[in-house]
Amino acid sequence: MRVRSLQARLALILGAGVTVLWVGSATVTSRILHVELDEVFDSTLEETAQRILPLAVMEIVGREEPATGQRIAALRAHEEFYTYLVRDAGGAVLIASHRAEPADFPPCTAPGFTQTATHRLYCDLALRGTVTIAVAEPLSHRAQVARELGMALGLPLVVIIPLALAGIVAVVRWSFRPVRALRDALARRGAGDLAPVGEAELPTEIAPVAAAVNQLLERLRAAFEAERSFAVHAAHELRTPVAGATAQAQRIRIETSDPRAAGRAADIEATLKRLTRLSDKLMQLARAEGGRGLADRPADLRPILSLVVQDFTRAGAGDRLVLALPEAAVPSRIDPDAFAILCRNLIENALRHGAPGEPVEVTLTPGRDLSVRNGGTPVPPDALARLTHRFERAPGAGEGSGLGLSIVRTIVERAGGTLGLRSPIPGRADGFEAKIELPA
Repeated sequence: MRVRSLQARLALILGAGVTVLWVGSATVTSRILHVELDEVFDSTLEETAQRILPLAVMEIVGREEPATGQRIAALRAHEEFYTYLVRDAGGAVLIASHRAEPADFPPCTAPGFTQTATHRLYCDLALRGTVTIAVAEPLSHRAQVARELGMALGLPLVVIIPLALAGIVAVVRWSFRPVRALRDALARRGAGDLAPVGEAELPTEIAPVAAAVNQLLERLRAAFEAERSFAVHAAHELRTPVAGATAQAQRIRIETSDPRAAGRAADIEATLKRLTRLSDKLMQLARAEGGRGLADRPADLRPILSLVVQDFTRAGAGDRLVLALPEAAVPSRIDPDAFAILCRNLIENALRHGAPGEPVEVTLTPGRDLSVRNGGTPVPPDALARLTHRFERAPGAGEGSGLGLSIVRTIVERAGGTLGLRSPIPGRADGFEAKIELPA
């Protein structure tokens, strides 16, 4: 499996490299020590033979019966790693250590080292070859020493390597703190947060990346600002000529006596009013995209929602609105003006696209959940998913700019809330519900 994290990859490579290096070093050291120990053991065999042989010769020469064999008794019980055997020219045993087995000692024909399947031996000669000595060491003894040496080298690695790996992981994680901080800062940003990221504590390898990100954010901010500025100025500049054209259409409709001309003037007036509403929506969208979204201090949302509902009531829609507010305050840091625009667009959509004559339920809960419900034909799921896009309207929605829910979505994102659209209303077979969870 490919490791995609640079931090994990670096820790894995360093850990594997250190582990291989230490294991390799321990293996090479073990082999070198094994060779050195063999030399030490061979030297011990040779020195033992050269020390015992003169004493054995003196003891044999001083005997009354030279051919008599003698086994040296041990002074006390002990583990004997080296055994020796002294023979005459005919192979008869003259002197043997207390645990020496003649079967383990092959005939000694020349000075030097020999090895059997079970023992390592050194042979030497005296009295022109009439007396030979062989000193033997079991190969199992050397194997045991080698095992103990390997354990002495390997056991510390069992402790040191995990500690070293843990240290490598800790150091790598500590070194990547600025990188993780940059990643988390970018991940926490909302869609409209184009503020530059901090570069002060970043390492030199990552600082150019942050600088490039800041340059990109600055270009995006400039592009968005130019787009918002154009929309605001265009909508604002349209107001005066559209208002003048509307007044002229109204004057023509009033002054003319031709019914056809009056009808056309009324159509022109209706079209100009739609254009006025569209310019207002464009200004709201530009304000939503360029606004802060959050205020410095929390404010109670109930008075703002009440004022918006009163505006619709004065406009003649009060008989359809059903407002439900909690008794306690509902504080939130969402910008009050942005919240008013949000509520106005939701209620306006519900009144315009809901079933005529059916109530529009506006509910604000103590948990800062705003819900606007209206009756009507359910919206298909594929169309429901597109309703928050600009200039997108549900099938058969009739008049409308298609910007209302896009404005709502933009404000909610700037404020850090969530917008949910459901159709039909849960528990019913018809209707549409827009539910917003606002920040505390």
